[in-house]
Amino acid sequence: MGSYAIDCIRCAAAARWRAGGRDRCGTLWPVHKIGLSYFLGAEGAAPLIRNPLLDLLQAVRTQGSISAAAQALGLSYRHVWGELKRWEQELGQPLLHWEKGQRARLSEFGDKLLWSERQAQARLAPQIEALRAELERTFAVAFDDSAHVLTFHASHDDALTALRHYVRTLPDSPSLHLDIRFMGSVDAIQALNEGRCIMAGFHTRPDAPVGSRAKRTYKPLLQPGLHKLIGFATRTQGLMVREGNPLGIGGLHDLTRRDVRFVNRPLGTGTRLLLDELLDEAGLAPDQIADYAQTEPSHGAVAQAVLAGQADAGLGIEAAARARGLDFVPIATEDYLLVCLESALDTPPVTALRAVLDSAAWQATLAELPGYTPSFCGQVRAMTQVLPWWQFKRPKPGRPSARRG
Repeated sequence: MGSYAIDCIRCAAAARWRAGGRDRCGTLWPVHKIGLSYFLGAEGAAPLIRNPLLDLLQAVRTQGSISAAAQALGLSYRHVWGELKRWEQELGQPLLHWEKGQRARLSEFGDKLLWSERQAQARLAPQIEALRAELERTFAVAFDDSAHVLTFHASHDDALTALRHYVRTLPDSPSLHLDIRFMGSVDAIQALNEGRCIMAGFHTRPDAPVGSRAKRTYKPLLQPGLHKLIGFATRTQGLMVREGNPLGIGGLHDLTRRDVRFVNRPLGTGTRLLLDELLDEAGLAPDQIADYAQTEPSHGAVAQAVLAGQADAGLGIEAAARARGLDFVPIATEDYLLVCLESALDTPPVTALRAVLDSAAWQATLAELPGYTPSFCGQVRAMTQVLPWWQFKRPKPGRPSARRG
């Protein structure tokens, strides 16, 4: 395994003053931007912090001339001289005493720069070494043929969070690294279609009516033959209410009461889509619900709003409610599904994920989450089996199918 070292710390001066930045005497001080870069290589670790300017200054101080410094660094005299002049112009301070025929000497500012680097080396060495070690551990994945990274855009889900933690604890090879970014269901599938991820996660009711909002939303985004569905779980969505349910909220109709404050999810999320669909079926309109426009970005945030007394009810998953000591009124059961492009189905990351999902150990872990049940976990499923909108007419026996000329 190669060694990955922090190779360069680049200091670029900002030729301006930062308002409010003062020393102990109340004098304004300038800001100098610090950036970090690192070196990937198979050689032994380089010094913890290196800076090209400070390397030049140290060489000039040690060698006593620009030409000797250039030779020691394996650089040309013209390059070293030009770099020193460039840095002087950028920093707005002299770095050397440019006296013809005299031994090269650092200016007071040049001496202070070298002193500052020694201070940084002494004070920050433990933190920088820890950073280098973390970089080495992270980049080790790229050089490990048995490790797989799966980019995942998905609707917020506690089971996926548990899955990410679960795969980190697996001792067996190959190792799987889940790079999960949570967002709305629609955004997740769009990210998949645009090539920004390998896998997407969304949720929908298995018994959604043919003309439902779910059909109108998801059907244009998913195409049989292009996409493949992978089973994951069923989960329960319902109303999260304060412990003891002091307002006696029992269903969606109670959200229209004047004494009930509601907190919603944003447009584009699967839970907002579910709510609007359930309201349609119940004959309720959004404007009948107080604070319908008030939104929170996740199930956990909705639960926290109810817990903090900012709302009396919010639609979300049972696991989020139970984790915060809230009561829960079940409303609907839905499938949480994974989807990838057919071309990615047999790639190592997806194959590794399906193997984990298919394991009895993971499914036992999943079943422990409140409101979750493993459902065809890791199995490839046909859209006609899972989504009620994809129904294809079969030709009657004895009648040839129509051909397009």
